[in-house]
Amino acid sequence: MLEEITSGVVFTTPPSLPRGRHVLSRDEVTAAQRERMLIAATELLAGVGYRGFGVREICSRAAVSRAAFYACFADKDACVYAAYDRFIAVFLRHLADSGAAGSDWPGCVRAFVTSYLGTLQRDLVAARAFQVEMDALGRAARERRRAALTDLARFVRDLRSERFPGTHEEVPFSAYLGAIHALRQSASDALDAGPDPDLSLLVDELSSWLCRMVDVTHPKEN
Repeated sequence: MLEEITSGVVFTTPPSLPRGRHVLSRDEVTAAQRERMLIAATELLAGVGYRGFGVREICSRAAVSRAAFYACFADKDACVYAAYDRFIAVFLRHLADSGAAGSDWPGCVRAFVTSYLGTLQRDLVAARAFQVEMDALGRAARERRRAALTDLARFVRDLRSERFPGTHEEVPFSAYLGAIHALRQSASDALDAGPDPDLSLLVDELSSWLCRMVDVTHPKEN
């Protein structure tokens, strides 16, 4: 049996649509159906892998018709990509909320790492779908992943620039990007290694060496 997402983290499970006549608008019905399809695609991706399901399985799990599916998505990939885009949008929102934490740069890095891993921990199904299984979609998925990681690296660099001006100029953007890639891979390996990882155990170690990766190693001379 497939595991279900945790409602309210990345996706929110809509209430069952009433049978027969009801007061819901067409847009409300479509939005609820679309959310159920995103959830179904995520659960299937996490549970059986990209090649283990198609549009039929998404429709069956979401309890929608194929007509309803194609009214929202061109194909299976479009549905999975839409779910991934939601996942990244939620990540960026949670990380932005964590940006005010920390009175110094190491504290900010720790808040970032804690928020990143905590978001994954709160919905392990979505985490496995998009941190582990997503790469099986091929080049287009890898391009999306690179774009998302670049956005995260920019977020960290810009956070440092805003909170601690004058401390980031000597650090190349590639250092921030490398740190984000390392964080993602460490989390992905933990998610792939066992059914119930405790990602909080990674916070101390990752915070320490990720902070060193974007340290100022060659300060300017006065």
